[in-house]
Amino acid sequence: MATSAGYESKQPDANGLYPYSPEEDAVWGELFTRQIAALQGKVVPDYLAGVHTLGLGPARVPQIREIDARLRAATGAGVEGVPAIIPPKQFFGLLSKRKFPVATFLRRREHMDYIEEPDLFHEVFGHCPLLTNPDYADFIEGFGRKALSLGKGYSWHLFRLFWFTVEFGMIRTPQGLRAYGAGIVSSPSELAHATGGQARMQPFELETVLRTPYRIDIVQPVYFVIEDFAQLAALLEVDFGAAIDAAKAKGDFAPLFEAA
Repeated sequence: MATSAGYESKQPDANGLYPYSPEEDAVWGELFTRQIAALQGKVVPDYLAGVHTLGLGPARVPQIREIDARLRAATGAGVEGVPAIIPPKQFFGLLSKRKFPVATFLRRREHMDYIEEPDLFHEVFGHCPLLTNPDYADFIEGFGRKALSLGKGYSWHLFRLFWFTVEFGMIRTPQGLRAYGAGIVSSPSELAHATGGQARMQPFELETVLRTPYRIDIVQPVYFVIEDFAQLAALLEVDFGAAIDAAKAKGDFAPLFEAA
């Protein structure tokens, strides 16, 4: 399957290995080296511990089967290669099985700083390290289960919750605010914006998150801060359907950005 930017999804061989070229290994290495250096002192320590647990490094593009095996050993989580963007039902279904979908193509040099659709670097470097944290993995799985049970009418608001936590969440640590969302962790511009001291931060509150619009093509005008990953796991006790119904009844907040 081709992406909107003309990328083709990779297909695994009989041994489950994906073919990456020396140039793709080099691109991965440059991306990894640049971003891991930028993250020092700006990302939650659990993330860096996860990078170590998964054995991620600059030498080559990591293989999905290797990441899957290490995640299973760590928290029972896993990953599955998918063709670029997948339908919400398939996405939620994988999460409900404690598996994270991973695009199998890697960005080219002309897209080193930004790519419209999530690629393997965003998925693996951004998302996978925190799946070694049990509370975070519990939240991913429980989110998928709840999303499947609620259906299409709730998807948009569920994606807001996902956006402001898994993609662009911030967390309080003894050393201060740190990033944990994959969209921050894997993006130089988003990381600089979110951790530069000028971005708007709000304590995480579910109804506020569900009523907050977002845009995918700008640095985020607001970030929501959790106290720890146990707070995310505790959200699974909430009736998401009732919470979304209440948010719909009150309506969205005014956007903090200009219309696209």
